[in-house]
Amino acid sequence: MSFTPRLVALDIDGTLYANVRATGAVEEKISRPVFEAIQRAVDAGAHIVLSTGRSAFGITQVWEQLGLPRDEQQVLTVASNGSVVFSYPPMEILSTITFDARELVERLLQEIPNAAVAVEEVGIGYRLNRPFPDGEITGELTIEPVEKLVADPVTRVIIRDPHSSEEEFVEIAEKLGLHGTNYFIGWTAWLDLSPEGVSKASALREVAARLDVDQADVLAIGDGRNDVEMLRWAGRGVAMGQAPLEVQEAADDVTETVEDDGVAVELARWF
Repeated sequence: MSFTPRLVALDIDGTLYANVRATGAVEEKISRPVFEAIQRAVDAGAHIVLSTGRSAFGITQVWEQLGLPRDEQQVLTVASNGSVVFSYPPMEILSTITFDARELVERLLQEIPNAAVAVEEVGIGYRLNRPFPDGEITGELTIEPVEKLVADPVTRVIIRDPHSSEEEFVEIAEKLGLHGTNYFIGWTAWLDLSPEGVSKASALREVAARLDVDQADVLAIGDGRNDVEMLRWAGRGVAMGQAPLEVQEAADDVTETVEDDGVAVELARWF
């Protein structure tokens, strides 16, 4: 019990926010116990870092709900599964990593010809070939042909097919190998592609260096497949109680579910 986190990395959806897995709807509300636990961590001098698959423009309201940063300080954020790191407020993009997605998207569309494809416009929104289900992606949305979407290097690509299943996407990912890139399959038929070697862990390494925090002093909490690298990298990685088994197995410990304020339960051990 001598461990005292100096940096607390928190996923958002499924960790701070509860979601209905049958529909994907997210209740963008932080419970009082979780809010208060995070405030205690800040009072103790810990750095709070949001580490999420969300794009930059979908995160600032979370900081506002948390009442962070305080005074005239800034907070650091890992966005887009590690492809983007920014400080706030004001939003300042500190680093981005891009990749050439043309060949991979072409191969995926041979397997899923009716899929929706979106590429991120950092801090703005998405360019996409067709509409996504309502509420799944936000920001400024621009419709373009797939060829134009991936003509230049991008920070991330999302492949979405509401008519396929999570299991079908897992099979396709394994079939194609997805060499040279990182990929994350969501709770439904959602495939998130990132540059090779890029993950929440790689971005947190950068953030920890900026804050002069050792890896051993990092506590990370998350619930999704895109959290696995982060949970393994952190000095202490904790999976949410509702996380898939493979995520729980990657963690040092498992806390309560998001509905039962798992973040508050874990933070109460240390603050």
